[in-house]
Amino acid sequence: MSRIVTEDIGKFSQHYPKVAVIVTASARGRDDAMTAAWHSSISFRPPIYGVAVTSERFTYQLITESREFGINFIPSEKASLAAAVGGTSGQQMDKFERFNMRKEKPLKTTAPLLKDAYAAYECKLVDSRPYGDHIWIVGEIVAVHFLEEAFTPAEVLDPDKIKPLLYLGSDFYASMDKDSINFVRRGI
Repeated sequence: MSRIVTEDIGKFSQHYPKVAVIVTASARGRDDAMTAAWHSSISFRPPIYGVAVTSERFTYQLITESREFGINFIPSEKASLAAAVGGTSGQQMDKFERFNMRKEKPLKTTAPLLKDAYAAYECKLVDSRPYGDHIWIVGEIVAVHFLEEAFTPAEVLDPDKIKPLLYLGSDFYASMDKDSINFVRRGI
């Protein structure tokens, strides 16, 4: 195989796949959702999580107003939902109604959670900073919701029960092959 080296950065999508999530928020009596692949845990103590959002997103406006958001991890069977939610604007429609997304009541925030999520984080906004064309939204996780049967006793996602939705870039989605999982011990 030949390696390409270039200063023409382009889409730089070599870092995919990433787990796709649906970010939710609520303010002024309006709920919204958007799909995101650029997100990450940042800290265990306190539990901090971040997601990249563009300022044009209606979800961003609701997060800024409410200072809360939800991160919803959905299974690969929901790829068409992720694509639909990510490809439409919540300013023009109620995405929950339009895409028949069932809500689960949050515990500590007003951000709606998805019943179809195998795990969800309720977050309180602690920081928001622009980086290039995105804003890095940082929240402290104040509640965690998850399907107990979807995880092993070691709190690892069980691929026999749930296949996470992986985003490959350019509107391509995939799932995980359970036979590809290996436990590799760190260190020597």
